[in-house]
Amino acid sequence: MHGIARENVPVAFQTDLIEVRAVEVGEMTLGFFRMKKGADLTEALKGYGEHHDCDCPHWGIVQKGRIRMKTRHGDETYEAGEVFYWEPGHIPVALEDCEYMDFSPTAALGRVIEHVRSAGKPKQPRVPPSVLRE
Repeated sequence: MHGIARENVPVAFQTDLIEVRAVEVGEMTLGFFRMKKGADLTEALKGYGEHHDCDCPHWGIVQKGRIRMKTRHGDETYEAGEVFYWEPGHIPVALEDCEYMDFSPTAALGRVIEHVRSAGKPKQPRVPPSVLRE
């Protein structure tokens, strides 16, 4: 066993508003998240799953700021110092600059990060196979 410092964990995803650092720990992934005020993953999660929200459970603690989770059961707000369990079916929105760390099942978190990572990229038009043969 060993301690894990945020600065030693590689960046898995980053934009102007969000930074996600992640490292596998057994069958779980430890994530360090920073979100600037106003960051909202609603658009990035569109097209993901049946409900267009994060379907990965998370267990963690808010270290700084306030964050709102839009859930299928209504909105919930979490503040610095609060420990949380976010069940599948949520979308994070930063009410203030915030930081939190959590543990999530590795496979489920990987699928969500990959979708969010690709959400910001322009879609490439599909070229019909017949055009490629000409």
